[in-house]
Amino acid sequence: MEPRQNLRILFTSVGRRVELVQQFKAAATAENIRLEIIGADISESAPALAFCDRTAIVPRISDCAYIPALLEICEKYRVDCLIPTIDTDLYLLSCEKERFTQIGTTVLISRPEKIAICRDKRRTSAYFQSLGLQAPEPVDDVEKYCGGFPAFIKPLDGSSSIGANRADTMGQLRFFASQLSGYVVQPFAAGTEYTVDIFCDLQGEPVYITPRIRQAVRAGEVLKTKICHNPQIEDEMRRLIGDFRPCGPITVQLIRDEATGVNQYIEINPRFGGGAPLSMKAGADAAAALLRLLLGQKSQYIPCAARNGAVYSRFDQSICVCGEAAQQVKAVIFDLDDTLYPEKDYVRSGYRKVASVIPQVENAEQKLWTAFLEGKPAIDHVLEQEGLLTPETKQLCLKTYREQQPDIHLYAGAAELLGRLREAGIKIGIITDGRPEGQQAKLTALGLAEMVDSILITDDLGGAQFRKPNDLSFRVMQNRLGVSFSSMVYVGDNPAKDFIAPRKLGMKWIYFKNADGLYADNAHSERLEVSSMEDLQIMLWKML
Repeated sequence: MEPRQNLRILFTSVGRRVELVQQFKAAATAENIRLEIIGADISESAPALAFCDRTAIVPRISDCAYIPALLEICEKYRVDCLIPTIDTDLYLLSCEKERFTQIGTTVLISRPEKIAICRDKRRTSAYFQSLGLQAPEPVDDVEKYCGGFPAFIKPLDGSSSIGANRADTMGQLRFFASQLSGYVVQPFAAGTEYTVDIFCDLQGEPVYITPRIRQAVRAGEVLKTKICHNPQIEDEMRRLIGDFRPCGPITVQLIRDEATGVNQYIEINPRFGGGAPLSMKAGADAAAALLRLLLGQKSQYIPCAARNGAVYSRFDQSICVCGEAAQQVKAVIFDLDDTLYPEKDYVRSGYRKVASVIPQVENAEQKLWTAFLEGKPAIDHVLEQEGLLTPETKQLCLKTYREQQPDIHLYAGAAELLGRLREAGIKIGIITDGRPEGQQAKLTALGLAEMVDSILITDDLGGAQFRKPNDLSFRVMQNRLGVSFSSMVYVGDNPAKDFIAPRKLGMKWIYFKNADGLYADNAHSERLEVSSMEDLQIMLWKML
């Protein structure tokens, strides 16, 4: 099924937010949307860049050129939505939001006055209290602190728990304070630590509210979490949402005394939190909801959308982003249709065969071809126009088309490329979707079995459910060829499905941007793209 619409999203300071990028990719696949993700960062070694379709190296947030650089990216690539991922650029982007709106880019950020509340821990506490929510009373001078011990000290505008510490004595408190230029001190709140992932529509109406217990934390980011719906927390968050009116995501943290039921609210992060993808995986899919909103669809509040009791444990994974290991390719895997040969030739060949079984239709081949180019179901259309649409005649035509021995040929230069790869000791594979009989007939007609090391027709794995973007065929191919995923590159022509599994598995990929292919899209672009066999050969040789 062809994607119904296209969207482009820009993530700023994408850094390590691999899970968030992957969740948006998965949501786009589920929603049948062709999504291009652009990742922006100050460093080429940011791991999440390897999972984006396009990358941009931008100035530091403190640089006056930062906003102009983002505006240029958004205008050049017609970005639909900009999503910030770290605290330090939230206020700046909020203040500049209108400049992006003028060029057609929605910035997923709340109003400046609300962002300012979140960036100052004293104001955050006062804001909670103004809504009737309990919050620890902070002070900004250790000598004025009289809340007892243990105490908790943290930077005034900190992020990711950096510089945050528990102090059990006044001596410890004074020491921690001496390490910070600005801070707040408050009584240490004991109890169960919760994060609430909230997602609202662009007007600030709630869509998802997902409380989850932080069971294990490292450097401020959750390692293990449990979805735990709590009516009291969710009601209190609806009270906050009614005043804050978030544009998109916010994350709220609290400490709950399970014995008394008292919630002590600690902070608000007006962005996707590091653990937000876990709530999405559990069913409160904010990524999918945002994609629908960007396409103009309405949303409504869905209570308890995430699976209650679901536990997620996170793990680290590495990817080589530079150096020799990042470049070395030991295996090249090709798509078949419109990558190694023109699929329209197969269609035309099939119509030629069909024309031979309906000789009563004058100029049948051309009529079928014209209907195909007009986007019509060609066989049904022509038979109906000629008054021949019966179950028997239709079945005869379909059988003839599907069982044809096609008259097709490789693209010029394809056989030479395969030969050079083999001479260089590079393993070659083909992964192709489709009915096994039809795909095998194509492979036979093209003589590819003798040119490559392994061929995999995805339907042979157990049916159409294993077609791309399902990653099983790539795992089987990797096992057959005996090379690591990081040493494999996939070449395909359909951005909607061909590169999802390679990204997920840590493979490299090249988009064969076939101007005459069935999935040609001149507006779409991948990080690595070529438009001819000659360019493909040059690109591959650079990677070997």
